Amino acid sequence: MASRDFRSELVGSFSEGSNGNPTVAMIEAAFRHHGLNWRYVNCEVPPERLADAVKGARAMGWRGFNLSIPHKVAVIPLLDGLGESAAIMGAVNCAVNRDGKFIGENTDGKGFLKSLLEVVDPRGRSVVMFGAGGAARAIGVELALAGARSITVVNRSAARGQPLVKLLNEKTHAPATLALWDKTYAIPKATDIVVNATSIGLGNGNAPLDIDVSSLTPAMVVADVIVDPPDTRFLRDAKAQGCITIDGLGMLINQGVIGVKYWTGLDADPAAMRRKLEEIFAK
Repeated sequence: MASRDFRSELVGSFSEGSNGNPTVAMIEAAFRHHGLNWRYVNCEVPPERLADAVKGARAMGWRGFNLSIPHKVAVIPLLDGLGESAAIMGAVNCAVNRDGKFIGENTDGKGFLKSLLEVVDPRGRSVVMFGAGGAARAIGVELALAGARSITVVNRSAARGQPLVKLLNEKTHAPATLALWDKTYAIPKATDIVVNATSIGLGNGNAPLDIDVSSLTPAMVVADVIVDPPDTRFLRDAKAQGCITIDGLGMLINQGVIGVKYWTGLDADPAAMRRKLEEIFAK
């Protein structure tokens, strides 16, 4: 008689606003496609409960978990160590159980870079990036390590934006500057790549970035990290200006592939993940 296995391996996500995060559907589609007895649990965790959530994951033997808004930085002292890229970025979006210890990694930037490389190589390119949170840190570092010529961080708060600029200038070879986003921002003409790494547009695809849309030109590649919905106002405005655009789905799928590899050791099929996401967003 064949043995039965009634205990699934557990991974999941800790975030606030978790009902808008389709990662669970994407990852579980990969698990089913590969016949793995694994489950991904999407958890609503407010900031004051994050430490409890990590303790719970330890107690239940979780194999790892993702971190989303607003936990990517706050989780660091709750973990047992950091991978190299996460240590440079100071942001974690993926914890991995290695021999009983939770090690923080970051797949945000790697997923974004892989998606970007399908359209343009950032080496030698000038970048304007909106935002200075965890996703922006990850993307900024990966773009810098990939050889970006310069990075302008556009953020409403100098107190939050300046540490990211300092990080990029001290830990990478890409010169970084801060532009205070205290009025409608015009994209400099020499810009090659424009990235929205804020949460503007999440859950509301009609929410506009406070930018001078006419400053976008067809020579620019414009990317958005938002996946729900993937067709954001920012990307629609950029398309109307003739820009090549990249939505957040490729970034999400690529970081999912990396996360599954960290947790299971398996090279997951990205097509299975994309099919599920396209099914969700077609509704």
